Formats: sequence, structure tokens, C-alpha cells
Amino acid sequence: MRAMVLEQPSAPLVMRERPVPAPRPGEVLVEISACGVCRTDLHVVDNELPDIRCPIVPGHEIVGGVVALGEGVTGFATGARVGVPWLGATCGVCPYCRGARENLCDAPSFTGYTRDGGYASHAIADARYCFPLPEEGDAAALAPLLCAGLIGWRSYRMAGEGAALGIYGFGAAAHILCQVAVWQGRRVYAFTRGGDEAAQDFARSLGAAWAGGSDETPPEPLDAAIIFAPVGALVPAALRAVKKGGRVVCGGIHMSDIPTFPYRILWEERQVVSVANLTRADAHEFLGVAPKAGVKTEVVRYPLARANEALADLRSGRLQGAAVLMP
Repeated sequence: MRAMVLEQPSAPLVMRERPVPAPRPGEVLVEISACGVCRTDLHVVDNELPDIRCPIVPGHEIVGGVVALGEGVTGFATGARVGVPWLGATCGVCPYCRGARENLCDAPSFTGYTRDGGYASHAIADARYCFPLPEEGDAAALAPLLCAGLIGWRSYRMAGEGAALGIYGFGAAAHILCQVAVWQGRRVYAFTRGGDEAAQDFARSLGAAWAGGSDETPPEPLDAAIIFAPVGALVPAALRAVKKGGRVVCGGIHMSDIPTFPYRILWEERQVVSVANLTRADAHEFLGVAPKAGVKTEVVRYPLARANEALADLRSGRLQGAAVLMP
């Protein structure tokens, strides 16, 4: 098998040939058709998350076919199309797992971070944390749903049911959630890097009621705002944009430091909350909603060997929509 491997933190990925692994009990071997490139992959490669284990194969938006089953696997057959997400496994016994909050598990594993992921031709996954996908449809178009969609959906639900929703950072997750919100009849206000007219036009083409720079004031106070850009300075900006009782949701795994801000912009029962990981229930729910909402993902395809280029394009903000590697 071929794999793009992070051999040391903050270094370019290196193409390596490896033996195809055999699944252990409870696991499946997946032949990968497509793997999305997520900002979390950048945080792994750029050594912005704790305890990066090298060598590691990044990637956690995997679409592929099951080619081998480990002992005891039920619910999947060889040839089935599956999705493999960020949450690779949980302990099942900690208070969070027992309380239906497995996204906060005390001893989790994460695809592409603590276990090898999808920047490869094959991957091993815990069958309990894989999701069945429709056999029809473009694998590249499905891949961003496995994290940009799933984490975005958890962030979206946490934002509440207000009619006016702001989204800061209009990338892979935002372009998916914008479509869902518009389908549900909400008004979406898209905030981009200042002067990024292409991103603003893209947001409006997906139904956003308004699009502007992240330093601009929206035409009406927001009921809630979701921040997907890993920029801590957006937290006070979003607090100023939401109305009394509004909520600001930080949807990323990593963010630069939040600057000090006056208590006045938090007062009147405004809230700042974060989102961590996902649950399998989130995934089943969102994968049912996405086709009903008619979600169409905008993707840019890269051969597996050009993974470093895809990461660089994401890092620099040159992408519209999502990058996807095609093994």
C-alpha cells in the first residue's frame, strides 16, 4: 500500500510503501477511494496539537470499500462502502461514554492523529465507528461530510434554533452548513477574510443573505455565530455581533489565543462555548439530513502524492470548498 506519512512534526509528508495491514478482531480494512483534507490535518502536520505521534498517516474524512473483515465484525460485508471519521474509538466505560457523551471520552483514539488515517491507499478502522454510505455518488463529494459536515453539524446544533446565524470562516464546514441552514429557512451571514470577494460570492451563491469581512457588522444582530476559522480574535468580534442571549460557538479543535475583551460584550446572557469531536449519533443524524437538504460539496481533487500541495493550499486560504485526495 501507499501512504503519505508525517515522519517528524512540522515536516512535509513523505510517500512510503508499506505492507497492507490485516484487520484485528473488530476492525475492517478499507480500500480508500477518497480522503478529505481537513484543517485538523493541518494542526497535526504543523504540530499544533499535543502529543503528535510520529510516524503517523493523517486524514480522517475517509470514503472507501471494505476489503477484509476482522474476527467478530457484524453489520458490514466485503465490498460495502463506508465512511471513517475523526472519532476512531472510545473506551466505552468512562463517565462520558456511559452518559452518551462519547465525544468527551477520557481515552479516545482519533483517525489520522493517534491512529493511521486516510492519506493512503488503505486504512484500518474500528468497525463500530464506521458509517454505511450510499453506493451511488461521487466518493470525493462524500468525503467532506465525514468531518467538515459532522463537526459542522454538531456546532450548528449547539448554536440553537435562532433565525439569524453568523458563520466566521467560510471554508469546508461553512459551505456545507450554509446549505443546511438555508434549507431550514434561516438567514446566514458569512464572514470571510477581509477583501476575499471570491469567498463572499461563493457564500452568496449558496444562499447566504449577506457576506462580508470578519471585521464588518452584519445588517442585523445575530441569534448565534459559529467560528470555524482558528482565530481567537474572532470571539470578541462575534460577541459584539450577537444579540442579548446569543451564543458564540467555537467549532475548531485548535484556535489562537482569545484576546482580552470587556465584560460588557459578554453580559446580557451571551455565551461562548466550544465543540469537541463528535458522537456516532451526530453522524447518523447528519448523514440522514444532508441528502434531504440537497447538500452539494464543492471539492478540489488532488492525487495522493500531492498531499503537501493540498495542505499548503488549505493553509494559505487558496481553496474554495474542500480539498480531497484521490488515492
